Amino acid sequence: QLHLVESGGGLVQPGGSLRLSCAASGFTLTNYAIGWFRQAPGKEREGVSCISPIGGSKSYADSVKGRFTISKDNVKNTAYLQMNNLKPDDTAVYYCAATFRTRYSINCPGNGMDYWGEGTLVTVSS
Repeated sequence: QLHLVESGGGLVQPGGSLRLSCAASGFTLTNYAIGWFRQAPGKEREGVSCISPIGGSKSYADSVKGRFTISKDNVKNTAYLQMNNLKPDDTAVYYCAATFRTRYSINCPGNGMDYWGEGTLVTVSS
């Protein structure tokens, strides 16, 4: 079976950091772009970041640029989202998703991803 499992969420104070992981099983991430998405209570899901299959191309939402870093380890079959200087507005359930793409593509449409994880909750509060 094909799975994506997120981990690393939790409660953190404003200004703190978390690193989310997205582990794939049943398929290899080598040919897949990975997107991180989030959904806050009462809000629509939004795209946070996307990384190309080989990891060389990355994109970020304006709201997280300079604070979040996406990465991918195709040997470990895992993607990551390093989140620094967290703000209360970053509170949300974070999901990773995978989509089959050419090597350099960073196209991660929210309604076009092939596989989704169950999500991990990030709460930023003092």
